[in-house]
Amino acid sequence: MFDLDKWQEIFSTIRQNKLRTFLTAFSVAWGIIMLVILLGSGYGLENGVREEFEGDAVNYLSVNPGMTSKAYKGTKPGKPVSFTNEDRDLLTRMPGVTASSARTRIFGSGVISYKNEYGAFDIFCCHPEYAQVESIRMIEGRFLNQADIQHTRKVVSLGKIVADALFKNGEKPLGKYIRVNDVLFLVVGVFDDPGGDRDMSRIYIPISTAQKAFNRGNSINNVCVIMDGATPEDSRKAEEEIKQTLSARHHFDPTDTRALFIYNTINEYQRFMQLFAGIRIFIWFIGVGTIIAGIVGVSNIMMIVVKERTKEIGIRKSMGATPSSIVGLILQESVLITALAGYAGLVIGVVLLEVVGNNMPNVDYFSNPEIKLDVAVSATVLLVVAGMIAGFVPARRAASVKPVDALRDE
Repeated sequence: MFDLDKWQEIFSTIRQNKLRTFLTAFSVAWGIIMLVILLGSGYGLENGVREEFEGDAVNYLSVNPGMTSKAYKGTKPGKPVSFTNEDRDLLTRMPGVTASSARTRIFGSGVISYKNEYGAFDIFCCHPEYAQVESIRMIEGRFLNQADIQHTRKVVSLGKIVADALFKNGEKPLGKYIRVNDVLFLVVGVFDDPGGDRDMSRIYIPISTAQKAFNRGNSINNVCVIMDGATPEDSRKAEEEIKQTLSARHHFDPTDTRALFIYNTINEYQRFMQLFAGIRIFIWFIGVGTIIAGIVGVSNIMMIVVKERTKEIGIRKSMGATPSSIVGLILQESVLITALAGYAGLVIGVVLLEVVGNNMPNVDYFSNPEIKLDVAVSATVLLVVAGMIAGFVPARRAASVKPVDALRDE
């Protein structure tokens, strides 16, 4: 039941001790501000890393050949490992692999032209499945398909930046022929890539076509194997199987760390997420510690309030006030100060995060610092509980005051 007299008394006490109340409230608000900023910064780091991963899928292993560093069955160290189409076929048949793509980059001039427009862009040769690896989004037309590979078609899919550079005045690229290192290719699609400008400054052509048109034989630079639904443990087992499979084919020690280089996005992504989970726990630990320091201040102030009002409390009890009403009075004041100060700190912290997030320059691995709704609710609940804890000991002391002793208090 709402007790107006009790609230009037609480506000009267606060008005009589403005500076003391302000400093106490400030310590609580500051703790919440620090918690919000720390948590927001942690989420900003996590968002930045997630955006970096958006440029590529997080369910594949990229397998790259190297050079042996160990002698193996009569073969001296220093032997280069070279991949061919057969290596991709071998890895495609591995358990757990749902798709795969070889990738080869055409090094050299990389000159791409259309009419009088020229540009030097990266030329990548791959299978259609590579669109999954790069998280490619088509703007117009299509990416490469299996028929392009089978019939060695001279078709090309352009990154948006390449298309904008070659096709001016609103001319549509689809159905036009461009020159790729002086070989004509038909444009079948234009794509966007969340990886950014670097990835949109590429063109993709069928790997079978590139091997014939640019005298690549059957060689490839690397193989990407996609494992949908694989756990980090599954991916690590796949790594070992890849090493065993390719070491038998290319005659190198499977424990030779220089013969193969495998980038495991499944495992790396999981490691990053575990890292950020640890960071969040650490931030909560620091933030809660700061809040506790503020709460101790509130508790000390309430102890002083009880001491100052000992005689008043004694009179109340002598007139029939119950211990629970005394406890309730002290707790209400404690919760009021803590909750209002904490809420103010929460609002200030969120506003600061918004201002920083909207005005900060682009920084790698840091983006959109924010505080999530569930965190804000948790902080609010924490404040109410903390306020009750802060006031509990002083309230119990107030309730234990004996009227006779209180009336003697000077």
